[in-house]
Amino acid sequence: MIPKPYKQMHESHPDYMRAYESFGQAARLAGPLSEREIALVKVAISIGAGLEGAAHSHCRKALEAGCTPGELRHVALVSAPTIGFPTMMRARSWVEDVLEQSS
Repeated sequence: MIPKPYKQMHESHPDYMRAYESFGQAARLAGPLSEREIALVKVAISIGAGLEGAAHSHCRKALEAGCTPGELRHVALVSAPTIGFPTMMRARSWVEDVLEQSS
């Protein structure tokens, strides 16, 4: 599911969005991580940055890349020592949002 604002950016700024997506592709290809590993990293980054929409999006992409619900839950749990328990609980709810929608 592509969010409406993302689609709108494609419509109003197609060159910008092609460049943005090309940048993302170059970053993925710059190292040895698999698509699955990259998906988990992106979930973790979104959680750490406190970005709910990105966390939802990256959880969906992680499931598409073959990650399991248990792995997504584990990413949220291991964030607690770094971002704090209450913040981890918020992030865990974002993971659960996506898992509930996907079942």
